[in-house]
Amino acid sequence: MIEVLVVDDDIRVARVNAAYVEKVPGFRVAGTAHSAAEALAGLAALPGLDLVLLDHYLPDETGLEVVQEMRRRGHQTDVIMVTAARDVSTVQAAMRQGALQYLVKPFAFAGLRAKLEAYAELRRTLDGGGEAEQAEVDRIFGALSAPAEPQLPKGHSPTTAELVRQSLMNADGPLSAQEIAERTGVSRQTAQRYLKLLERTGRATLTLKYGDAGRPEHRYVWATRA
Repeated sequence: MIEVLVVDDDIRVARVNAAYVEKVPGFRVAGTAHSAAEALAGLAALPGLDLVLLDHYLPDETGLEVVQEMRRRGHQTDVIMVTAARDVSTVQAAMRQGALQYLVKPFAFAGLRAKLEAYAELRRTLDGGGEAEQAEVDRIFGALSAPAEPQLPKGHSPTTAELVRQSLMNADGPLSAQEIAERTGVSRQTAQRYLKLLERTGRATLTLKYGDAGRPEHRYVWATRA
């Protein structure tokens, strides 16, 4: 099993990301942290750690400063940046400091799964050891090239999709299309369309609420809460 430390300043986001990790075969969440200090403490307490999913915006230090301190202390644990920081200078600094991957928020399960599967493939390739010809070197570097997250179907807005996703992810329980519409400011029909898309892609689960009469109400819950 590949042991993972999930680091994010937002407790709810850390919980969701950890649930995503646990859904990928071969990966296990060894711990979570919500600050740079907690991340470094986790590294010290978990000597068998393989991978850190690291947010950049932390309350006490940046994720890049965490990577610098990790290396200074001799931790060679692999790092995948998982952050909303999308300025080129931060991406470049992450590359120079040895981050293997960089996943920009917001993302869906498919996006993180692709990065993790690419990382697992890299681990399998490197486990062979020995010397490498150019073809093998190319394969090692190619293992890091995870496919891009699938695009939204034609006619769907990324902004609206993210509004619906965040509303569902942050809810305490199942929500109807009407409740999503009220929280996001979109029409009920639009909310229903995006909720069905989330259900089809496995990111939301449909539940039915039966009343005294008529059809049952369709309600949706974020898949990691189902």
